[in-house]
Amino acid sequence: MSLDKVLSIAGKPGLYKLVAQTRAGFVAESLVDNKRISVGIQQNVSVLSEIAIYTLEEEVPLRQVFENIKAKENGAQTSVSPKDSKDKLEEYFFGILPNYDEDRVYASDIKKVIQWYNLLQKHDLLDSLAEEAEAETVSAEEEK
Repeated sequence: MSLDKVLSIAGKPGLYKLVAQTRAGFVAESLVDNKRISVGIQQNVSVLSEIAIYTLEEEVPLRQVFENIKAKENGAQTSVSPKDSKDKLEEYFFGILPNYDEDRVYASDIKKVIQWYNLLQKHDLLDSLAEEAEAETVSAEEEK
C-alpha cells in the first residue's frame, strides 16, 4: 500500500488507511485497532504522501524521511521512543535528516514521524516505499 492511501486524521490517534469513498466523505480503517470509521469532508485529514519536512534548503517528502529511518534502523523499530526527551528526539532526527530546520520542525512533529514510522513498520507497510520511489524515478526518467 502506498502513502497515498495512509491518512492522519486530526483529533484521532494513529494512522488510518483509506477503505472507500462515500458521498459525504470516506471510510477509513485504523492501523492501530482495525476499527472502521466514517470521516466527513469537514474533518482535517492529511495524506502521508502530501506531508514534507522542512530543511534549510527545501522540503523533504515524508517518504524519504521514512526511508532514511529505515536505513538507519535496518528496517527495525526506532531506537528512540516518541516519549523520550526533546533533546534525545532532536539528536536522533539530526542523524536522519542533518539539515532539518529546527525553527519550523518541532519536537511534537518529530514524535509524530517516529510514531508513524513505528506503526508503518509494525504493519509491514514500509517495503512499498522503496517500490514507490523506484516507480517515481522510472516515470520521471521516461518523461525526459
